[in-house]
Amino acid sequence: MPSSDHARILALAKERRATLTVVEEYWKARQPFFVEHGYTLRPRFRPGWEPSWTRDPTVHFMDTEDYLATDPMIPNLMDARRLSDNKLVQLKRIRRDSPELQIAKYLSSDELRDDPRNHSVPVWDVLNDPEDDSICYIVMPFLRYLDNPPFETVENVLDCCEQLIEGMAFLHEHGVAHRDCAYKNILVDADALYPRGFHPMRPHVLPDEVTVATPVLSRRNFRVKYYYIDFGISSHFESDQPNKLVTGTDGMERLVPELSEDVPYDPFKVDIFILGRMFYETFLQRYSNVDMLAPLVSAMVVLNPSERPSAGDVLKKFQEIRGGVNTLQASWRLRPRSEPLALTAVLDTVSLVRTLWSTTRA
Repeated sequence: MPSSDHARILALAKERRATLTVVEEYWKARQPFFVEHGYTLRPRFRPGWEPSWTRDPTVHFMDTEDYLATDPMIPNLMDARRLSDNKLVQLKRIRRDSPELQIAKYLSSDELRDDPRNHSVPVWDVLNDPEDDSICYIVMPFLRYLDNPPFETVENVLDCCEQLIEGMAFLHEHGVAHRDCAYKNILVDADALYPRGFHPMRPHVLPDEVTVATPVLSRRNFRVKYYYIDFGISSHFESDQPNKLVTGTDGMERLVPELSEDVPYDPFKVDIFILGRMFYETFLQRYSNVDMLAPLVSAMVVLNPSERPSAGDVLKKFQEIRGGVNTLQASWRLRPRSEPLALTAVLDTVSLVRTLWSTTRA
């Protein structure tokens, strides 16, 4: 690209980022409201904000924290900090009469929240909009995609699978079918891996120094927790409800065979299929040494929903599989399917040495 074109693009980006979008103005207008309830938005979204790069021309505008805007693809989400402890949280704008809110509150109720099998995202607070009675904001932990930072060992994968299967069995036990439990709706609380935190819009840098990489600890040494999020198309059935069927074709996983606007289907069996597809795409397709999961995943994605196992049965079968994985196998590094054999030999040797060293230290 010619230098003149590059300069024009930078100048345009600088000019645009110096002005808030309509969505950003919406959130900025509510900053005092959030502060009143114990939360604060980033400096960019506070009253009186002026771009920091205009105050200090020696700083490149893209190297400033307040250059980072919101994601235009998800205008109903905003990151914030809890004033009491500076914890990073996620705000979600939602209708007060939505089934999503009722299901999320139910799963975060006192009777369910403390159950260790509960892997639905916690709702810490619900704030009613000061201007629109139909709108509220749910406050949740700020989570990351489940493979960010990347999985390192077979044990990381097995732990993730068990938590998610356990969480699905819990949901189904309490009459909730997620119906959209695909990759983007399964996140991880990775705070333990980031001792100095991270920026919500650039997760690889420090919260306040966006040109400095944030340190990341190894997943080998910390257990993290995975969560199902976004119950926007979920269904909740009472235990004595006879007809637990639904219709509808919404959802990110487009390969579910039974989805229909006209013919009712079992949403719980849809969950099994979607989670099986996620396991296949995220783990089996990528790594050659997690093939012990293949028979279970194959059963989860059978085309005939009546032949798929229940979540409880999936959990039992998974626990049998995990019981057959020895300590050395579990601690082994994940081996990408595309990895050259020569590199595999070298990295496997390193992995063995690392495992033996860790065992000796323990």
